[in-house]
Amino acid sequence: MPESSAKRPGKRPTLTDVAHTAGVSVALASIVMRDAEGASDKSRERVKRAAAELGYRPDSRARSLRSHRNRTLGVTLYLGEPLHAELADALYAAADEAGYELVLGATGAHRNELRALDTLADAGTEAIIAISSNLSSAALAQVAEQVPVVSMLRQVRDITSILTDEAAGIEALVDHLIQRGHRRLLHLDGGSAVSAAQRRTAFKHTVARTEGRVTGAVLAAGPDETAAFDAMNAYLEHEDAPTRATAVLAFNDRAALGALRAIDQAGLRVPEEMAVTGFDDSEFARLAHVDLTSVRQDVGALATAALAAATTASRDGSEHAPRLVIRGSTTPTTP
Repeated sequence: MPESSAKRPGKRPTLTDVAHTAGVSVALASIVMRDAEGASDKSRERVKRAAAELGYRPDSRARSLRSHRNRTLGVTLYLGEPLHAELADALYAAADEAGYELVLGATGAHRNELRALDTLADAGTEAIIAISSNLSSAALAQVAEQVPVVSMLRQVRDITSILTDEAAGIEALVDHLIQRGHRRLLHLDGGSAVSAAQRRTAFKHTVARTEGRVTGAVLAAGPDETAAFDAMNAYLEHEDAPTRATAVLAFNDRAALGALRAIDQAGLRVPEEMAVTGFDDSEFARLAHVDLTSVRQDVGALATAALAAATTASRDGSEHAPRLVIRGSTTPTTP
């Protein structure tokens, strides 16, 4: 009798043994063994084959307990982004109202997003809300085979996406600066950051619609203070006063802080000689000594929509209008 290609454990095989043998997560193995939706045909074949080789039989008592929804959702967020903390807080409020618990999967310099997502999937969460995911569409689709995924603040193909109308926010900033008399604008680009391409494109299109009344340049920078400071500092060193921009639209509030530091170092006054705007209206923007004009994302509406999508497995995404908040970085304080 031919030997099995997999060595059977001495004790009764568990779902974890099946997942390990098949090379998939426990969550995906569970989906297959329950004949639930969310796994590809290839994954089903691998898991079923591993279960047969190991002689795995589902525990009917455990299966009965697991058949009840655990009402727990996962959330991935980046530790260094203030807006993510605000969104997580709003998600907690929405989850409490709906009777759900949240498990956070934080990402940062020492923990990548894929690991955070896999951990939340293996923890048995009903769905995962990914805030500003940097993963490829293909990578997120693989995670979505294990557990439903909702993408916040980034449009992802075949994934339910809850978005801010980025173009509307940029248009509001440009219109405000034009009303303040600015005709030479500079966009501090966010590089490869999520939403950077949308904001860059919206800036170019909005300036183009002025038919030459306003000029707009895009300066390569990045989504943090250091990148923005370096880019802005170099710009101010090489651009003569008669041709340099009189207003700067930074990719986000963190980039705006870097720009403000460079402008201050150059001895220029804000907003009299150079106005500055941000995006997100984070806690940084609201600091009294920063007083930054910024675009406020509708955190409450975004959180409510994301939670609704995650708890109903809805495939319908949504887009939410932001709001311009005008402060002293573009409008001089009246004496």
